[in-house]
Amino acid sequence: MKSILLVCVAACLFSTGFAQKDTTVKKETNDTIRIGGMIIIKKPGNDHEIITGNKEVKIPNRRKTPQNLTTNWWVIDMGFSGFNDKTDYASAEAQAFAPGSTEEWFDIKSGKSRNVNIWFFMQRLNLIDHIVNLKYGLGLELNNYFFDDERIRFQKNPTLVVMDNNIKDAKKNKLAADYLTVPLMLNFDFTPEKRNGFGFSAGISAGYMYSARQKVKMGDDKVKVHNDFDLQDWKLSYVGEINLGLVKLYGSYSFQSMWERGLDHTPFTAGIRFSNW
Repeated sequence: MKSILLVCVAACLFSTGFAQKDTTVKKETNDTIRIGGMIIIKKPGNDHEIITGNKEVKIPNRRKTPQNLTTNWWVIDMGFSGFNDKTDYASAEAQAFAPGSTEEWFDIKSGKSRNVNIWFFMQRLNLIDHIVNLKYGLGLELNNYFFDDERIRFQKNPTLVVMDNNIKDAKKNKLAADYLTVPLMLNFDFTPEKRNGFGFSAGISAGYMYSARQKVKMGDDKVKVHNDFDLQDWKLSYVGEINLGLVKLYGSYSFQSMWERGLDHTPFTAGIRFSNW
């Protein structure tokens, strides 16, 4: 009888202790989760704090609160440069600018012809619920065209494109054109609460060519000629980007030829964008 009574008393004490413990857990359920000896505490601003033993670890919430105007400094693009050749090489204009030229003259090395863009800043202005935004910026577009035929030469005074057998053994022959550019795009952000979200942008850009040059490397010698070579001073382009979480892609396609006369080469670029959003 005494044994049965002791068992009943012990069971009651255990039940009471469990009930008290359970009550404590219920009080914590709104802001606290207890897992064994670990406690997870929900903090103001949606941050979390984990307490295990005598250690505290804070875990910030990955979701962000969208702002009406955000700025992204020093955005970098890395990709390739190319152009769509629509020149009529039988025309008098083409032959006057590049005597004897054919389409093969201007074949470029697609693996080496690079585009690097350095954007000083890009800003995004909320238009509709942070999903539709106006995106704009300022930066430098650097384009390098490496030619398959190393003999091609862009000469100045007068400006002509010729084949020069004196540089047929050149290790490198490239034409560079650099622009100060302002892009203006309509941005669609389908996950505005995330830093690396999903969406796309489309618009136009206007770039002013501040530098152009041809660089030829023969052995240890380098020859660099600075001139505009009758390239267009302004480059107006369609521009766009695609955000796929951590991966961001960009591209551009110009309205018109990069040359003022003779040749009809419409430049384009494509590559990867390194940006916070």
